[in-house]
Amino acid sequence: MSEEFTKYEKARILGARALQIAMNAPILIKLNGEDLEKIRYDSLKIAEIEFNSGVLPITVKRPFPKKKEAELKRIKPKKISDKETEEKGGSEEEIAKESEMMELATPEDEESGEEESIEE
Repeated sequence: MSEEFTKYEKARILGARALQIAMNAPILIKLNGEDLEKIRYDSLKIAEIEFNSGVLPITVKRPFPKKKEAELKRIKPKKISDKETEEKGGSEEEIAKESEMMELATPEDEESGEEESIEE
């Protein structure tokens, strides 16, 4: 076995192969009746023996993450003025939740120092 597998990949491979064996797929290694009696015809044990011997024709695809070309946008917190707080008349908890809301900042906002508020 030239390839190293993570414990999750190994569990997935063994589970898939054990299911195949349980559904009467041919066993890929020679096991005599005594060995099968010893492991009590357990499909998971048979799959493990096949895995350790390196005869399983199962491969693992490990895709690379997608490369993103676009620049990430900066996020700045939304500021609530005292006047807006009085107009809404909400409790302190609601005001605290609203103050945690975020809006996207555009590069133009950073340069000019202006802030746009989102009205709902």
